Amino acid sequence: MVSHERRTSVSGGADFGVLGPLQLCINGAPVALGTPKQRAVLAMLVMSRNRPVSSDALVGAAWEQFPPPEPKASLHAYISNLRKLISGGGADGRMILASAPPGYRLTVTDDGCDLGRFVTAKNAGVQAAAANQFEQASSHLAAALAQWRGPVLDDLRDFEFVGPFATALVEDKVVAHTAHAEAEIACNRGHAVIGTLESLVTQYPYREPLWAQLITAYYVSERQSDALEAYQRLRRTLAEDLGIDPGPTVRALSERILRQEPINTRQAARTTAVHKINIDMRTATGAQSAPAQMRSASGRIYPLLSAATRIGRLPDNDIVLDDVSVSRHHAVIVDTGTSYVITDLRSANGIEVAGQRIRGTATLTSGDRVRVCDHEFVFEIVAAR
Repeated sequence: MVSHERRTSVSGGADFGVLGPLQLCINGAPVALGTPKQRAVLAMLVMSRNRPVSSDALVGAAWEQFPPPEPKASLHAYISNLRKLISGGGADGRMILASAPPGYRLTVTDDGCDLGRFVTAKNAGVQAAAANQFEQASSHLAAALAQWRGPVLDDLRDFEFVGPFATALVEDKVVAHTAHAEAEIACNRGHAVIGTLESLVTQYPYREPLWAQLITAYYVSERQSDALEAYQRLRRTLAEDLGIDPGPTVRALSERILRQEPINTRQAARTTAVHKINIDMRTATGAQSAPAQMRSASGRIYPLLSAATRIGRLPDNDIVLDDVSVSRHHAVIVDTGTSYVITDLRSANGIEVAGQRIRGTATLTSGDRVRVCDHEFVFEIVAAR
């Protein structure tokens, strides 16, 4: 089990939370965080913990299209207030929330933030499953999911920057739920996760890996008819809502169940975990800062240095594409700590990933080709030196 013991020598008892309403606890006690704009500034800093966030980005997050007459002064007032709150635990607020060109950086250990603990425990669970240690995998993944207190930054959902970040983290949460169910099934406890999986496929009806675990859980619990009925529900949902059929993995699973073939759940769980490690170097190493980049067709490199990298036509984007077919704010790539998730910001002409137009979001794998109108990029995770 991943330890949740706080590193008070670094944080002075400050603990930050974004997996639910924004939260700051000092020595275990919640602290009132002030106005919505001040909370938005802190949320941006926690999202990008341990990395500089530009003053312009912080002003844009808090005031959006309506900055005050003296935006830098107003921002500095919020920073000063936040430093005082952080110092309440005995830490040096100016050291934890430090000036760092071109703006500010919040230094937070993994133990000092619910998102850090989620990432650490999720990675540990995947690594344990890859090593055939399914009891440990289940324990780690349960600890990861326990970090969630509700929807991401639920108190700040009216701010534009929250949506893509929340959407990307939900992708990671669904992956953790799926991996936890797979580990429980590998431990011969398929019956125990059926209720949770039924709730999850209702909430996320197009996530085929969740359906695959539900179908498997019914089958290994000697409920073959329920397993096949679940497959038919998935088939109808995809056909009626999206006009597509289930993918080959779920189809093959239903055919094996029809033939009443045994399913090696331990081998399946290990295979899933090994695949996850192979496509995400950070899961393999436990690092949360493996650099990534977008390489254009001309060879230009765009490093993904921030928690959110925006793509669009206007100059306030991180990757600016001067093309009338590109929307003003076309897409955003969010670094969740364990994956990079691209979200279409309701653009006019959409995004393709690996040759397929995405529906809302997609998790990027190193080597994926990303097309924005006539602009093609290759997403790359760079091996740590």
